[in-house]
Amino acid sequence: MTVTTGKPTGIGARAGRHEDTRLLTGRGRFADDVRRAGALHVRMVRAPVAHARIEAIDAREALGTPGVHAVLTGADCAELGPIPIRLPRGDEPTAALQPVLPAESVRYVGQPVAAVVAEDAYTAEDAAELVRVEYAELPAVLDARECQPVGAIEIGYGEVDAAFAGAAHVVRARLDVGRHAAVPLEPRGLTAEYEPGTGKLEIWGATKVPVFNRGVLARMLGLPEERIHLHAMDTGGGFGARGEFYPEDAIVALLATRLRAPVTWTEDRAENLVALNHSRQQEHRIAAAFDAEGVLLALTDEVCHDNGAYLRTHGFMVPELTVTMLPGPYRIPAFHARIAVALTNKTPCGTYRGPGRYEGTFAREHLFDIAADRIGVDRAELRRRNLLHAGEIPHRRPYSALNTEMVLDAGDYPALLENALAHTEDWRAERDRLRAEGRVSGYGFAYFLEKSGLGPHETADVLLHPSGRVTVHSGATSLGQGVETVLAQIAAERLSLPDTVVTVINGDTDLQPFGLGSWASRSTVVAGSAVRLAADAVAEKARGIAATLLGCAPDELCLDAGTLAVPGFPERSVTLAEVAAEAGRDALEPGLAARRRFTVDHMTYPYGMHVALVEVDTGTGAVRVLRYLVAYEVGRAINPDLVEGQLLGGVAQGIGGALYEQFRYDEAGQPQATTFMDYLLPTAEEVPDRVQTLITEDAPSPDNPLGAKGAGEGGITAAGGAIANAVRDALGVPGDLGGLPLTPGRIVELADAHR
Repeated sequence: MTVTTGKPTGIGARAGRHEDTRLLTGRGRFADDVRRAGALHVRMVRAPVAHARIEAIDAREALGTPGVHAVLTGADCAELGPIPIRLPRGDEPTAALQPVLPAESVRYVGQPVAAVVAEDAYTAEDAAELVRVEYAELPAVLDARECQPVGAIEIGYGEVDAAFAGAAHVVRARLDVGRHAAVPLEPRGLTAEYEPGTGKLEIWGATKVPVFNRGVLARMLGLPEERIHLHAMDTGGGFGARGEFYPEDAIVALLATRLRAPVTWTEDRAENLVALNHSRQQEHRIAAAFDAEGVLLALTDEVCHDNGAYLRTHGFMVPELTVTMLPGPYRIPAFHARIAVALTNKTPCGTYRGPGRYEGTFAREHLFDIAADRIGVDRAELRRRNLLHAGEIPHRRPYSALNTEMVLDAGDYPALLENALAHTEDWRAERDRLRAEGRVSGYGFAYFLEKSGLGPHETADVLLHPSGRVTVHSGATSLGQGVETVLAQIAAERLSLPDTVVTVINGDTDLQPFGLGSWASRSTVVAGSAVRLAADAVAEKARGIAATLLGCAPDELCLDAGTLAVPGFPERSVTLAEVAAEAGRDALEPGLAARRRFTVDHMTYPYGMHVALVEVDTGTGAVRVLRYLVAYEVGRAINPDLVEGQLLGGVAQGIGGALYEQFRYDEAGQPQATTFMDYLLPTAEEVPDRVQTLITEDAPSPDNPLGAKGAGEGGITAAGGAIANAVRDALGVPGDLGGLPLTPGRIVELADAHR
């Protein structure tokens, strides 16, 4: 059946999300929805202590339980080796990498030490409790500042010492950022099935970077990559943590190959809170030097990064982004930053939405508010005097970030500052009115610079069918961010079709074996550009076939509403569907399809500002966010509704990190937040009823054909800084607030100290 095409839709349209029909009607396919006949169930045996030698593991009682098929320990899989780093710098110590299962020692509560396989989940869980592990406890190391670093990153330029020596004003602060985590709605899960007849391993549930995960499994299991198939799946949120390669990914796949049976595993929330990557925990000793007029002369920061027990797949990515992105959008003549990476007996850390930038933006913007007060200049005016101007862009920083030269590609930072301030001018009046009523209210903002579009490449296929429908096979992955819709809109615009006739399949390694996945706000920029290139190639091929059919030159044809026609001669036209049918009869190259790769050497740098109006109850320490604005320059919004949605979700997470969320450990290394009764997520009650967004498209990126800059992380990046600055304004604190989160106890202490 040929599809009847409607009005073309493309870039800039507020097209409805393609994902919503299946997700809102309960037809999505998530990890735990996969059912394979005869599947065995896995339960992990996890370490109950933070640091210990493994003296012995006795699985005899578990193995004797009816329905139990196997127990896997470290001794059974030592040949797999440790889990590798996805983007290695080359200076990561091998001893810091995590084994699939430990053979000698455990380093954090929740580390898997064995896996029990049984005919059903209940038997597996009961039998896991029968596995006897003898531990010889060792002292737990919990303070990163007392550890010998496993690595350090140091960057800088200019005469820092001279700048501080000659400065009229020097401002310093010591700031902590607590340990947060992504806690996606859907915990992890995985199903693997090995087919002995074909030697193929089928896997469901992997997300984010399936091609990388396939490569790791191929090396560990000794299988050719093409015999491992990771299927496209829906995902209940990723946020940087879900979908990396974890021990469980290897365990489930290994068991499937050894047992020659489908094997499935789903973690519960308690496991998720101690086993999924944590993030954030840092201490900053940040300082800035200014001249008498408040012009920035130099910025320095000494950072201690607590990475938990191992270096996982992210390696030093978060520490590197912390220091390389610290200067933000400012003109900084001299800069020096050093971050020491320490391992402690806590859950290992990795990326979480806005990694490194959330922490660094808070430290810098909080310091700048303190500096403005001490210098005696308005807080916005301090930014005006130090933001890079449009005439200074592109601006090259004399160092690299994630193996790419750091070139701020396009922007007008002062213009966005004025725009955000103008949109919230009445908020300052509202703050003053609340104060006149005796209420403790504050207004604060934080400026941020983001990064997106990290390469080096992404690949896409576009296929035009005789039905008139289009299929896109993308290397991006669907994590709830709406990437199916965005890629459909890009393909639709290039082919002059409605986006509703485009089907996008993301993250299937058989259909698209060359993808790098979705992370670092790269999907729209890099995968979208690849889709554009492939769609253009299809359109060009269609133009050539149509020219033959119509007896004209290809450049005589115009493409509009899915039809190629000679202008002025409506009878000389042919639809793309008809061209695709004709292409199917081509003896040499049948079909109308193209595969294209987009490569890029530089990241692109979106930027923006968060503004918050808060009210503080100094008796209880409660902070209520009354109003919130995110102003964000995205270069080009492929779908404004999706950009706004990304920003709103980011704000909710940012409020959580600023006021509520924190993983704490006792003196023995026992986690103190293993349920949502203890790890406090913001609810609808804590998020403002209406978060305002101001999306601008004034500075398209010159580094990709779409002009787009990533939108996935801007909603969270400056939330900690804006809320902290608003609380500081409310309480009238002359110095710093000490760090995040601003728990009720800390608020009460600050209020009592500055009454």
